[in-house]
Amino acid sequence: MQLVIGNKNYSSWSLRPWMLLSFFKLDFEEVQASLKAEGLSARLGQFSPTSRVPVLIDGELTVWDSLAICEYVSERYLEGKGWPRDVSKRAEARAVTAEMHSGFAGLRREMPMNCRARRRVEASAQTLKDIARVDEIWAKGMADSGGPWLFGAFSIVDCFYAPVVMRFATYAAASGVTLSAGAQRYQDFFLQNDVLQAWVGAAKQETEIVPEDEAGDDSR
Repeated sequence: MQLVIGNKNYSSWSLRPWMLLSFFKLDFEEVQASLKAEGLSARLGQFSPTSRVPVLIDGELTVWDSLAICEYVSERYLEGKGWPRDVSKRAEARAVTAEMHSGFAGLRREMPMNCRARRRVEASAQTLKDIARVDEIWAKGMADSGGPWLFGAFSIVDCFYAPVVMRFATYAAASGVTLSAGAQRYQDFFLQNDVLQAWVGAAKQETEIVPEDEAGDDSR
């Protein structure tokens, strides 16, 4: 099984399935492709019909969407453990995962994932609204489950909010954004996770710059 990903410093979409595969210690080969603009479509097109990452290649099967990859891995290799066992909680988990998968455009645009940086940004009203919604999701998850993950045990939901954890580490404090106590507890816990730290450590070793993902002013 191969997982094709982009630059670890920038590729928030790649982090999601990588986090799931790595957390559950599944055996996979990591294939990394540059996200620089020149030749991007052709470079990624050899792996995926959409010319985007991530892409999972498992034998003759190719899966090219981060949520579809996580769903497949959960069903094929984890006996469904990628989601909560309780049917109601599983439905709620899927809802907040889908919300992140398709929404939060302001947050994505103004605070692109950049693991190496500590930056200030002037957040728009839309981005502040997105941040407030993330805070609400995290705080509710922690209150309902007791933690340490959003639904108690680690799940696909946490994979999908991992890039937001990194975005907040990069921009939030320097930009004057504060989280509620429950959301901050989740943020702090996640940042200490060994799997996420391994991703960040590798990201900090990368040297390639993708200018369009270098947002904000350096806060250091």
